[in-house]
Amino acid sequence: MIQKLILDRKQDIAAILADNALLNALAQSPNAIHSSLQASHHTLQSALAENVDIASRLMEQERRLAEERSTTQAQLLSTHALERQWRQKQVDLDTALSPFSPASLYQRLGHGVQEQAMVCSALEESFLDGSGGEGTCATERETADWIRRYREAKFVYYQRLERKERWDEGRVGGWR
Repeated sequence: MIQKLILDRKQDIAAILADNALLNALAQSPNAIHSSLQASHHTLQSALAENVDIASRLMEQERRLAEERSTTQAQLLSTHALERQWRQKQVDLDTALSPFSPASLYQRLGHGVQEQAMVCSALEESFLDGSGGEGTCATERETADWIRRYREAKFVYYQRLERKERWDEGRVGGWR
């Protein structure tokens, strides 16, 4: 009977040695563990608990980071939209102010000088065409009216010409 008991124990021991999970459970059991292993086991357990704590804090930080990223992404998209709106407003502003730009004003002044010169020339031609005809003379009133209109036209012409010359000389402040 004792042999059978020993034989059964040998078979039980062989079964335990063959199964790694069972062997580990037996070796790591608090009741069967050696005192030197128990100290390292305790250190390992505290390190594992600390790792679990750190992992939970990291998970919380990951969640907050994801929230911050989504908030930042929304703000970035909003900023880009505002930037596009600002650029469009800048284009609209530039378009609205383009008639008052220095280049445009100078061009209009040049056209104004040419136009006024043509008006004066047309007035001169009208006077010459009307006086050289077949005995029709202009009345004194018509002549005075023509002289007044011609003087006013020449005055405007010389004013524009003077402004253009000043601009060409660089005597117009803030435009160059």
